Amino acid sequence: MEILRIEHLNKIYGKGETAVKALNDVSFSVEKGQFVAIIGPSGSGKSTLLHILGGVDTPTSGKVYVDNTDIYELDETKLAIFRRRQIGLIYQFYNLIPVLNVKENILLPLLLDGRKINPDHLNEIIHTLNLSDRLDHLPNQLSGGQQQRVSIGRALINNPALVLADEPTGNLDSKTGSEILDLLKLSNQMYNQTLLVITHDERIAMQADRIISIEDGRIQKDEVIRS
Repeated sequence: MEILRIEHLNKIYGKGETAVKALNDVSFSVEKGQFVAIIGPSGSGKSTLLHILGGVDTPTSGKVYVDNTDIYELDETKLAIFRRRQIGLIYQFYNLIPVLNVKENILLPLLLDGRKINPDHLNEIIHTLNLSDRLDHLPNQLSGGQQQRVSIGRALINNPALVLADEPTGNLDSKTGSEILDLLKLSNQMYNQTLLVITHDERIAMQADRIISIEDGRIQKDEVIRS
C-alpha cells in the first residue's frame, strides 16, 4: 500500500541569476511500513526534501501526497492539523520544549490537538524508550540520547502515517547513536511505521530497506536493499 507519493517536486530559492534550485524534478513513492534512507552530500537538497515532505517548507512546484492527501492543497490551518496528526518529525537537535517535562513533551501533539490520551499506547512508548524513570525531568536534566528518545516518543504518540528523521544520530556519540537507530528500527517493525531518515551515517543507510541518493537536487540512485 502506497503511503507517500512525490510528483515532479521542485524547490527554487531566490530569483534571477542568484536563484538556487535545491530540488529538481524529484519523483518517487514509498510503501507503508518501508524504512527509507535518503543520503547525499551537504547541499544536495535532502534536508529541503524532508522539510517539504513534513509540511514545514513549501515546494515551488510539484505534488506531495501523504496517505492520499495532497498536503499542499490544504490551507494553512488544515495543513498544521494534518502535519500534527499524520507526520512525526525527529530532528538532530531534538526541538523539545524546555519548560515541559518528558511526559508533557511526548504528549504535546495530542495536547495541542485536544485529543484523548490512550494510556496503554503512552505506557508502551515510554517502556519501549526506557523513559519510565525520567517522566518528570525537564529536557536540560537529560542526556542527548534521552532527549532524542523523547523526540522519538513525541513523533510516535499520534501513530502518524509517516515518521521523518533529519540526522537523528548526528549529535550523538556512536554508542548512543546505535541505540537510537535500534529504537527507530523497532518502531518501524513494532508499529509498521513508515520511516524516512536523512543521514550521513553509512551504518544507518545500510540497515534501511531502501536507499535514495540525492545530488544537486536530483535523485541519482534509488535501490532496494531488502524487501
